[in-house]
Amino acid sequence: QVRLVESGGGLVQAGGSLRLSCAASGRTFGVNAVGWFRQAPGKQREFLAAISNDGMTKYADSVKGRFTISRDNAKNTVSLQMNKVKSEDTAVYSCNGGRLDYEDEYAEKDYWGQGTQVTVVS
Repeated sequence: QVRLVESGGGLVQAGGSLRLSCAASGRTFGVNAVGWFRQAPGKQREFLAAISNDGMTKYADSVKGRFTISRDNAKNTVSLQMNKVKSEDTAVYSCNGGRLDYEDEYAEKDYWGQGTQVTVVS
């Protein structure tokens, strides 16, 4: 089983930065990556970025250049650095255990953290 716990959410001023972390534990067959998603009120869940166990990354066009995903294998954490945040970045951010293979889209699996709220204020 894969267990994921997010942290780092909160209030951030527009134009500022915030770093989210996802602490991962456990293993399961077929899971080789962690992805970040967000869901704003009244909107569908949106894929943001993913990183595989060997460091391969994938980003949604909407956040490419502003958000950076990274991993610290020693600490079993995956981070999402959010820069130049905008009001539309306000959402609940969740990490997911899934699969990312070369030249494929990220495939989410049913391993989710509890989510962390990010609110951008002006």
